[in-house]
Amino acid sequence: MKLEVALILFGILCFNTIPIKVGARKAACHNPLFGNCFGILHNCPPGCRRLCEVDCRICKPYCACDRPGAVCQDPRFIGGDGIMFYFHGKKDKEFCLVSDFNVHINAHFIGKRGQKGRDFTWVQSIGILLGYHQLYIGAERVAKWRESVEHMLIKLDGKDVPLPMGEGQTWQSSETGLNIQRQAATNKVRLRVEGLLEIVARVVPITLEESRVHGYNVTEDDCFAHLELNFKFDSLSTMVNGVLGQTYKPNYQSRLKLSAAMPIMGGAHKFATSHLFATDCVVSNFGLKEKTLGGGEPLSFECGGESGGKGIACRS
Repeated sequence: MKLEVALILFGILCFNTIPIKVGARKAACHNPLFGNCFGILHNCPPGCRRLCEVDCRICKPYCACDRPGAVCQDPRFIGGDGIMFYFHGKKDKEFCLVSDFNVHINAHFIGKRGQKGRDFTWVQSIGILLGYHQLYIGAERVAKWRESVEHMLIKLDGKDVPLPMGEGQTWQSSETGLNIQRQAATNKVRLRVEGLLEIVARVVPITLEESRVHGYNVTEDDCFAHLELNFKFDSLSTMVNGVLGQTYKPNYQSRLKLSAAMPIMGGAHKFATSHLFATDCVVSNFGLKEKTLGGGEPLSFECGGESGGKGIACRS
């Protein structure tokens, strides 16, 4: 009886409060360069669990969590090679997602212990090292979810980023080359460092339906607001590593058991790090000088990302 009451309260707080206007079923092109598509609302494809994006070039919606470079749900990754896998990590711990010579990205995992003994986990925040600068993107702890309230925190070198409210509003840092644009009124932004990377970050709660289907047993005191992410990389070296980063190597061969319903990436000890901005994971390459070939050419390559948000699959 108590469990039923808790689920009802959780539904009231976290599920029924998402307004129809934003909902999980519509998306628009946010790039004004595509005038014939810009601002037009599209219905999300029926297969999208929550959110979708619009490919401005062809003016069609797609499931954001199904594109290369996606990190969604508990956490479900789509590698640079296009292969889906899960990496559960451990709650209240940090793990390296991407480590290359000039960029390093860690994630902080939150979660709760499941009835079968493993942690249910989600990415609560990411810490990005850009040279000497530290960029933080995270979700606030939320009990009563309101889509109209901002639950995302963004900090650069420990200071709040003064991103104006309102869809389409932007903020820039000339020192880092960072450009941030709101993709919705609240809880969704696109971050870009030209020539390096682009990230679309969304803050979302665990809904009543998700809690029921997956047995999360999330209660009314915490919606477990977390990040859903889409990464695109303009340039990565052949030495890139990390849970997600390794899948962008041109010679990467997945060892996942692809026939499994939930292919799980192991080796958590290689990706564990001491805090959100640490570079002490076993596979870290950040800050190292690029090795060179005999002719002096750096072992790096351009990854053919396009403006439609497809992510990339880097090939030699």
